[in-house]
Amino acid sequence: MTKKILLLPGDGIGPEVMAEVRRVLDWFNEKYGLPLEMSEDLVGGVAYDRHGVPLASTTLAAAQAADAVLLGAVGGPKWKNVGYDKRPEAALLALRKELNLFANLRPALAFDALLDSSPVKPEIIRGLDLLIVRELIGGVYFGEPSGITDIGNGQRRGVNTQVYTTSEIHRIARVAFEQARQRSNKVCLCDKSNVMVSGLLWREEVAKLHEAEYSDVELSYIYADTCAMQLMGNPKQFDVLLTDNLFGDILSDEAAMLTGSIGMLPSASLGAADTKGQRKAMYEPAHGSAPDIAGKNIANPLASILSAAMMFRYSFGWTEEAAMIETGVRSVLDAGIRTADIAAPGKKPIGTKAMGDAVLQALNTSYSSARVTQKAALA
Repeated sequence: MTKKILLLPGDGIGPEVMAEVRRVLDWFNEKYGLPLEMSEDLVGGVAYDRHGVPLASTTLAAAQAADAVLLGAVGGPKWKNVGYDKRPEAALLALRKELNLFANLRPALAFDALLDSSPVKPEIIRGLDLLIVRELIGGVYFGEPSGITDIGNGQRRGVNTQVYTTSEIHRIARVAFEQARQRSNKVCLCDKSNVMVSGLLWREEVAKLHEAEYSDVELSYIYADTCAMQLMGNPKQFDVLLTDNLFGDILSDEAAMLTGSIGMLPSASLGAADTKGQRKAMYEPAHGSAPDIAGKNIANPLASILSAAMMFRYSFGWTEEAAMIETGVRSVLDAGIRTADIAAPGKKPIGTKAMGDAVLQALNTSYSSARVTQKAALA
C-alpha cells in the first residue's frame, strides 16, 4: 500500500537537510519501487510569514492524513517578537498534541569514527547505545494552569503546572519496557521523586506496571540531577532511560553531545497504535534550525537522514531498508567524510549536498553488491 509522507522542512537549515532526505527517499523509490508518496508544506516561521500562524489548519489536516511526518527544524531570531502562541516552536507543540504523539524516542549512538569529536573521553563513550524514552505531550509544557499574571504592586507571577495521570505514565512506560525487551532488557526511570510529588507518582506507577506486566525487564531508578552527572561519567550503564517531558528534553540534548554532535542524532515521536496496528508518527533531527549557518550549505544532514531510517523501521516495518541507510551513514563516517560540525582539526569539511552525495554513493555501492550477490546465487 502507498505510504503517504508529509515533508515539513521548516526554518533555518531545515530546507537544506530535508532536501537531502528527499534524495534518499527518491533513491529508494527508484531502486526498490517503495510505495512512497511525498508532499510538502510549511511549518514554523515560514508558515507564520505566509499564513499568520506557525501551523495552518490545512497543514495539520495533511499531517493527520499522512502515514508519517518528516520535520526539519523551526524557529529563528526573525520571529522573536511574534506573539507567544504564534512563535514557530508552537507548531511543534501543536503537532505533538493534535497527533497525540506521546512517545519520543531519542537514541544516542556513538559511532567509532566520531569518538574524537566528543567532548568526553573515547573510553567513556566507545560502544554507547542508549535510548531515551521521553513522555512528550504531558507534564509542565502542557499542564494547566499556566501563564503570566499581574499580582499588583509592580509584581507579576509566571506559572507552569506539572501534571501527570496514571494512564499517561503507564502508556509511556509500556513503550520503554517494550523497547528494552528488544535491546538489553534494562529500564532506568529518571525522576525527582525526592522533591516532586509528580515524580513520586511516576515512581509508584511505573513500579506497579513493572510488577504486573514486565517483571522480566530489569528496572532501576535515578534522580534527574544524578542522571545528568552519570551521563557524563558512565553513560554505558544505561540501556533505556524513561523520563517525563521536561527532564527528557534536557537529558536527551546532553546525551546528544556525548556522541560528538547534535547534528548526528535522529528522533521519533510516536502515537498510540490503532486497531490495525498503525500509529501517527513524526520524525525529526535533534538539532535546531541553526539560523547562523542557514543557506550556507554547511549543515549536517545525517540526523535527518537517520530520522528517515527510523521512519522506515517504526512506521513502515522496513527494517532492511532502515539498516541500509544506517550502514550507509556509518560507511561514510568510516571513510573520514565530515561536515564542519564533526570535522577533525586540520581536515577540510564538505557541505550539506556533498554529504548527501556521499550517502547516496554508499547506498549505490550497497545496492550494486547486493545485485552481484543475487546474480551469483541465481547462476
